[in-house]
Amino acid sequence: MTNVSRAIENLIYHYAELIDRGDLEGVAQLFRHGEIVSTAHNSRHAGYEEVLDLYRKSCRIYPDCGTPKTRHLTTNVIIEAEEDATQADARACFTVLQATPSLALQPIITGRYEDHFKLTDEGWTFARREMFIDLVGDISAHLLYPVDRTQAQ
Repeated sequence: MTNVSRAIENLIYHYAELIDRGDLEGVAQLFRHGEIVSTAHNSRHAGYEEVLDLYRKSCRIYPDCGTPKTRHLTTNVIIEAEEDATQADARACFTVLQATPSLALQPIITGRYEDHFKLTDEGWTFARREMFIDLVGDISAHLLYPVDRTQAQ
């Protein structure tokens, strides 16, 4: 694996780690030079403030632990980049597991990420993340709004 691929792979996994910790500011920081889009929901959130607002309005954080009580598993990561590149693309699948006192451990949503990265003076960063939902289970203990299951792809 090249250094470029490893740096990008680490960003992809770091996103999952931050959201599972409940570090929404850290998640937003990953997109300070980028955006998160969902064509299915006709939404676009760019930069630190908009991404932080998105996650604060959507992600349920439990006061007893400061986390969403989730585990985001990112798999099937495919990175397309040259070693001397200043831009790169990646695709990955995600599965979110959750367990709460009222919800047995279970997968609650699966989908895919299509990411674009750029090299800045600070290193590799997300330029764009598009999220696609494939399967939806009981996400009521995770998200603060309902997801239309008919928009799963």
